[in-house]
Amino acid sequence: MHTRISRDDKLFIAVSVTLVFIVVAATLYPFLYVFSSSISDPLAVLQNKVWLWPVGFSLAAYQKLLLYPQIGIGYMNTLFYTTVGTAVNIVLSAMMGYSLSRKTLVFRNFFIILVTFTLMFSGGLIPTFLIVKNLGLLDTRWALILPTAISAWNLLLLKTFFENIPKELEEAAIIDGCTDMQVLYRIMVPLSMPALATITLFYAVGHWNSYFNALIYLNDPQRFPIQIFLRNIVIGSQTSGAVDTTGTSVDNSIMTESLKYTMIMIVSTPIIIVYPFIQRHFVSGIMVGSVKG
Repeated sequence: MHTRISRDDKLFIAVSVTLVFIVVAATLYPFLYVFSSSISDPLAVLQNKVWLWPVGFSLAAYQKLLLYPQIGIGYMNTLFYTTVGTAVNIVLSAMMGYSLSRKTLVFRNFFIILVTFTLMFSGGLIPTFLIVKNLGLLDTRWALILPTAISAWNLLLLKTFFENIPKELEEAAIIDGCTDMQVLYRIMVPLSMPALATITLFYAVGHWNSYFNALIYLNDPQRFPIQIFLRNIVIGSQTSGAVDTTGTSVDNSIMTESLKYTMIMIVSTPIIIVYPFIQRHFVSGIMVGSVKG
C-alpha cells in the first residue's frame, strides 16, 4: 500500500531540498574556489579569471612552497602542538570533568561556578602574557599548550556526559576495589568515547588553526607553527623571501595570489582528512553531553 503525499508535503520537501542544496553549495564553493586557484596558472589567478574550475593547470605554487624550508619546520611544529596539546587537553579535561561530576566533591558548586564564570569573563591579554612570562614559558613550546590546557566549554560538556553514566557502574567498580583513578580510566573513559572524540576534534582543530598565541609568546622562527607562515604569506610579507625553484619565469608579484591559495590548501587538508573519521561520534557526543537525561 502506497502512502499518498499531499501537496503541502511535496512543497515542504521541495523547499527543504532547495535550502539544503543552497547551503551545501555555499559551503563547498569557497573550498572549490581555493583549490582551483591553487592549481591554476598564476597569471590567470592574478587576473581573477578563476571562478569555479582551474584555468591553465599549473603546480608552480605547490613546487615553490614545498621546497621552502620553513614549511617543513612549521608543519612539524604544528603536529607537535596539536598532538601533545590535545593529549594534555583530554587528560586534564577528563580528570577535572569526572571530579566535577561527583556530587561528593568538596566545594563542587564553587568550582562549577568558577569554571562557568570563565565562559563570560577572562583575565585579558596583558595579565595572561605576564603569567606566561613569570612562569618562564615565554618563547617555549609549552607557551602554546599550558595556557589553553582546559577549555571551560569542553570541560562542562564532558562533566555532563559523566553525570549521565549510571552510578551503579561506579559503585560496582568501587566494591570490586577500584580507586577513583581506576574508575575513571577503566569505566568512565571507555563509556565516554563519543564525548571524548567530540572534544578531541574541538581541541585538535583549535590547536591546528591557532596562530595568535604564537605571535604573542614566540620569538624563535624555529618554533613557529605552520599558521604563522600562512599568515605571513597571506599578508605578503614572506613571498619576496621565497626562492623560485620551479624554473619558471613567473616573478613573485604574479605568484603571490597563487601562493596564498596553495598555502591554505596545504594547511587545511590534514584536518579535512581527519574529520570524517571522528564525524560519526560528533552528533552523539554533542547531544548526549549537552542534555542531561
